Amino acid sequence: MELIILGVTFFGLLVLGVPVAFAIGLSAICTILYEGLPVAVIFQQMMSGMNIFSFLAIPFFVFSGELMLHGGVADKIVQLAKNLVGHIRGGLGMSNVVACTLFGGVSGSPVADVSAMGAVMIPMMKKEGFDTDYAVNVTTHASLVGALMPTSHNMIIYALAAGGKVSIGALIAAGLLPAMVLMVCMLVAAYAVAVKRGYPAGKFPGWPEVFRSFAAALPGLLIVGIILTGILSGVFTATESAAVAVTYTILLTFFIYRTMTLANFLRAAAKAVKTTGVVLLLIGVSTMFQYLMGLYEVADFAGDLMSKVSTQPWMIFLLINVILFLLGTFMDMAATILICTPIFLPIAMKAGMDPVQFGMLMLINCALGLNTPPVGTTQFVGCAIGGISVGAVMRTILPFYAALIAALMFVTYVPAFSLWLPRLLMGYKG
Repeated sequence: MELIILGVTFFGLLVLGVPVAFAIGLSAICTILYEGLPVAVIFQQMMSGMNIFSFLAIPFFVFSGELMLHGGVADKIVQLAKNLVGHIRGGLGMSNVVACTLFGGVSGSPVADVSAMGAVMIPMMKKEGFDTDYAVNVTTHASLVGALMPTSHNMIIYALAAGGKVSIGALIAAGLLPAMVLMVCMLVAAYAVAVKRGYPAGKFPGWPEVFRSFAAALPGLLIVGIILTGILSGVFTATESAAVAVTYTILLTFFIYRTMTLANFLRAAAKAVKTTGVVLLLIGVSTMFQYLMGLYEVADFAGDLMSKVSTQPWMIFLLINVILFLLGTFMDMAATILICTPIFLPIAMKAGMDPVQFGMLMLINCALGLNTPPVGTTQFVGCAIGGISVGAVMRTILPFYAALIAALMFVTYVPAFSLWLPRLLMGYKG
C-alpha cells in the first residue's frame, strides 16, 4: 500500500504540473506520514543527501559553464568549426554540430550549449537560407554531447546516485568516445538532411585560416585537457578539478580573451547560484525518495518484473532504455538520474553491464529527454531562439532522433565504447 501511495502521488502531481522537485518531496512526505515514521526522517535524509563533499564539484562545474557561456568563448569555437567543415554540403549545419561538440566540452551543459551556439548559429543559418526547423534540430541535438563531457556536473550526480560503485574519474574518461560517436551520428544526420534538401556547401578558407582560428579557440578548449590530465595523473581530484575549471575560466575570459564584463560575470554567477539551488533541492528530496525505494525494495520488485518479461540481457537493456526514455520526457535530467539509478543500476549489473557503461547509457537517455516534449528544455530554448513552434520542429525531427538512438545502441551493446579509455588510461578493472 505504501508503494502505491508513493507512486500514485508522485505521478499524479507530475500530471497536475507540479515541478518535479516538489512532486518528489511531497510524495515522499505523504508516504512517510502514512507509514507513521517520525517527520524528522524527512530532514535527516535531505541533509544527508546534500551534505557530501563531492557535491562541491556541481556548483563549480555549473559556474565554469556559465562563465564560458557569458565570456565570449562561443564565437571563437564557431569560427574554428566553420573553417574546419563549412565547405561540406550543408556546411553551416556541419559546423553547428562540431561547434556544439567543442563548446559542450568546455561548458558541460546541454542547455548552456544550445543557448550559446543557438544564439550564434541559428540566426546565421537562417540568414544563409537554411530552414529554421533544420537549424533548430541540428543545434538542439548536437548540444546534448555536453552531458557526456568531462565538465558535465550530471556525471557527478550519477556517480553519487550509484552509491559509490563507480569512479568519477572513470566516468570522465568513459564519456569521451560516446561523445565522439554521438557527434559522428549527428554529422551523418545533418549531412543526409542537407543533401535531401539541396543545401549549399561553403568555401574552404585554406589551412592558414584554419590554424589561426584553432590558435584563437585553443585556450578555451584547453579546459578539457586540463581536467583530464589533472584527474588521470592524480594531481587533483574530480572535485578539485571543478575548482580549477572555474579559476582557469576566470583567467581566460578576463585576461586572455578579455571578453568578460562585470555585468556578464554577475549574470553568470546569478545563473550558477540558481541552477545549483535547483540541483541541490532535487538531490535532497530525491534522497528521501531513494530511502523509501530502498525500504520497499523497489529495485528487487522491478528486477523481478523484468525477469518475467525476459531473461536475455539484450532485452533487459532494451527495456531499461525504453523506460528511461519515457521517464525522461517529463522529468528533469538530474531527477531522472537520482531516482532511476538506484532502481535500474542493480538490474543492469546483474545482467552483465558495467556501472560505468550504464552511466553512459543513463546520460544519453536523459539527454534525449531534454529534447522531447513536454519537458524538453533544450528544445524549448532552441525553438525560442529560432522563433519556431515546437510542433513544427517535431515534424522533421526523425533523422536526428535516429542519430541519437543509433549512438545509444552503440553504447548499450558495445561495452568498448565506454570502457576502453578508462581501462587504457586508468587501469579500470570493471
